[in-house]
Amino acid sequence: MGAAFLLGSCTAEQQPPTAEQATVLDGAALYQENCAECHEGGVFKAPHVVTFNMAPAKFILTAMDGVMAQQAAELNADERIALAEFLTGQKVGAQSTAVPVLMCEDGASPFDFDAPRRAEAWGITQENTRFVSADHAGLVAEDVPKLKLKWAFAYADSTRARSQPVVAGGAIYMGSQDGTVYALDEETGCARWTYQAEAEIRSGLTISDWADNSPTAYFGDFNAKVYAVDATSGAELWTRNVGDHVRSTITGSPKLYDGVLYVPVSSQEWASAADPGYECCTFRGNIVALDANTGELLWRGHVIPGTPAKTDRVNGAGTPIWHPAGAPVWNSPTVDAKRGRLYMGTGEAYTSPAVDTSDSIVAMDMKDGSIIWHYQGTAGDAWNMACTIADKSSCPEENGPDFDFGAPPILVTSESGQDILLAGQKSGFVHALDAETGALIWKKRIGLGGFAGGVHWGMASDGKVLFAPNADTDFYGYWEGERKPGLYSLNIETGETNWFTPALDTCPENLKPACDPGLSAAPTAMPGIVFAGGFDGVLKAYDAATGEVVWEINTVQDYQTVNGDIARGGSIESDGPVIANGKLIVNSGYLYGGRMAGNVLLVYSVDGE
Repeated sequence: MGAAFLLGSCTAEQQPPTAEQATVLDGAALYQENCAECHEGGVFKAPHVVTFNMAPAKFILTAMDGVMAQQAAELNADERIALAEFLTGQKVGAQSTAVPVLMCEDGASPFDFDAPRRAEAWGITQENTRFVSADHAGLVAEDVPKLKLKWAFAYADSTRARSQPVVAGGAIYMGSQDGTVYALDEETGCARWTYQAEAEIRSGLTISDWADNSPTAYFGDFNAKVYAVDATSGAELWTRNVGDHVRSTITGSPKLYDGVLYVPVSSQEWASAADPGYECCTFRGNIVALDANTGELLWRGHVIPGTPAKTDRVNGAGTPIWHPAGAPVWNSPTVDAKRGRLYMGTGEAYTSPAVDTSDSIVAMDMKDGSIIWHYQGTAGDAWNMACTIADKSSCPEENGPDFDFGAPPILVTSESGQDILLAGQKSGFVHALDAETGALIWKKRIGLGGFAGGVHWGMASDGKVLFAPNADTDFYGYWEGERKPGLYSLNIETGETNWFTPALDTCPENLKPACDPGLSAAPTAMPGIVFAGGFDGVLKAYDAATGEVVWEINTVQDYQTVNGDIARGGSIESDGPVIANGKLIVNSGYLYGGRMAGNVLLVYSVDGE
């Protein structure tokens, strides 16, 4: 539904509107006055207006109480309702049309202790390689062209699906936009149990081992609360809020190692800065270490040393500017068991001058969170949402370019025995670092870069080559230069290109700009094959040796799901495909950052069997 259709026009011949029509007309006026400037291309991370008709009205309303609270602060309750109803064409408070989740009958519900977990966590391995062994994959390269849909699951009343599934005990575990956590039977898709968290689950779950027949599932929510539940029943074991700032959130998946849960903490404060009355900014990215059995806080390690304080600067409204701030940790930390270290990527600074640990790879001691070394990919990068609006007085002097390390570094060992960290950045550069010292080994540019990358959420490696996706998404002409979206294979020791397969633009005009060929989601590799999905909703399998596309499916379609609902596919973003026990599992749909909405989990197997 384009802007012209949304706004419409009134003529002298038209009759006075009814009360119901007046609400719609009021919504149109409110949209023009409060929203159009940002949601018709004015703000690069704002969802484009063409995508709003795919969203439930209640989620638009929820956003105005959450991530868009500052922007909606001047709207009263009735105005917010009118705006949400206008944008979606739905009535706020209307009964959900979602079909209740299908619960398992007794035969499908028991946890299978003979079916071990098939991934350590989001990164598949502790080193975040996103490589699945042949034994765990249960597939060989020759099987891939025969993959067909086995079953689909609908996330109720959702517009995005970004909690990467994890497979363990014959179940598929994942979170959701409305905070529901699911344990679905791997073969049928029925729910063994569900658990209701307090807020959206953006990260993947982490499942413990079950040598004692009592595995635990760990996850974090949008409000920075960490949960531990019994993986066999969903019973709550403990919870803990790990935020040390009111705008803290959890995006990256927790990492479990040796009885300690390491949780990355990011924030929403980059958006808060758009409010001229907000004292920007005071959040510092951090990692917290929790006792996995009790949730007790063991330590917190900030990636920015020093405490934020007021500066002598104010914005146009006279509101004080603080410093230092920013460097959120968006990704799941990488474990170096040999050295007793964690490695993580950080984002941009929020205020000037940019700190030297923003846009960096940071090595942290696992015992106490102290920083051992850091490598900065882009110096002088300070940015926040104020840089995209008319009143830019809270925008840092640097004004970007917002080149985070959104993807976690990958730890590999070369044939010569050197431990190497491979780090992809939104700038379009891939960096190879010495794991011991952080010294640069090589640096390779694979893309133009931008707000969604370059490399955005992740890469994959089989230990010999690196598979790096490039988005190079054109945010309304902001980034100038040749765009090269697609998948690269790079030599891990030299950075030389083995092959590059471009992602062709096959998006229909009526779905642009939400539809885009860029590859932003993390890929996943297995012997001989790499799987990667795009903003266009197309999931592809590439020959790992040549880059040839050997299988693909466009997930942007309607699906009849196992829970009896109709689900819709959309952009594939953030989390990547999962390969386990002969199945390929992927989320489709991502109404955020201007991408295509969707609400489906798809499970493929050989011939759909």
